[in-house]
Amino acid sequence: MTEHTNKQFEADLEHVRSQFLQMGGVVEAMIYEAIEALSSQDPHLVEKVREREKEVNRHEVEIDERISLLLARHQPTAIDLRTLLAVSKMLTDMERSGDEADKIATAVRRMQDSDRTQIQLVELRHMADMVGNMLRMSLDAFARLDAVQAAKVVRSDKEVDKEWKAALRNLITYMMEDPRTISRAIDMVFIARALERIGDHAKNMSERVIYMVKGADVRHTGVRNTERQARGDEDEGEAGQA
Repeated sequence: MTEHTNKQFEADLEHVRSQFLQMGGVVEAMIYEAIEALSSQDPHLVEKVREREKEVNRHEVEIDERISLLLARHQPTAIDLRTLLAVSKMLTDMERSGDEADKIATAVRRMQDSDRTQIQLVELRHMADMVGNMLRMSLDAFARLDAVQAAKVVRSDKEVDKEWKAALRNLITYMMEDPRTISRAIDMVFIARALERIGDHAKNMSERVIYMVKGADVRHTGVRNTERQARGDEDEGEAGQA
């Protein structure tokens, strides 16, 4: 590439990075507002989440188009090509995280419309805090090209899975002890499942950050191997399972 072309490519690539981080900030806000709507029963928060989902979709389309143009017009170096491929994959996870936040808002609206009394479940707040933090950490790891922090997000997903299972057990107990709570409990299961999936998407994005920085595909290789690859340790012949 000529110097002019190279500068234009770098500017376009930085625009992709910047817009992806903006998209992530919108999804973060959606998660926070959806859970706040659950506790406050504020219908305005539900509407804010629904509006933000349209913004997330717009970002996805625009970033995807920009990546396609960059790949078509230039011949990126190895690290730049990995960045473009990683962001392309991360876009899907980020958009789906927004979809899950929108599903939470939809469930909250359903409870509001049916005037159902909310079931207090501490695990949901814990899950929301954890997945929000995972998403924030994955975005920060992406912005700083920090593979070690990305690996921490991958490990955090195990804690989210534990909270999901605990929430499910408690909700099943509610339904068994009082059949009148079944409709409410099903909505809460729906919300807990959406949070668990957001955690999965944050983990997927963090694995892509490790690929982008280290060139290592750590999917399905276990947490220990992910952490080792993120640190850049030599292969120790481990099976890689936590």
